[in-house]
Amino acid sequence: MAAHAGEKAQKTGDFYCAKCDEKVHVTQGDTIPKCPNGHSEFETRRNEPGNKS
Repeated sequence: MAAHAGEKAQKTGDFYCAKCDEKVHVTQGDTIPKCPNGHSEFETRRNEPGNKS
């Protein structure tokens, strides 16, 4: 699952940067921000309420 800064988050969770693995927490419906290092592509998402991944 790839997500990009500027998109709306489909679910609440922690997004991990594809370049540097920094974590960004996003709430469902909010705009995904860039990671703290300025990257805009996120490779993985974890800690989603209701999911056991």
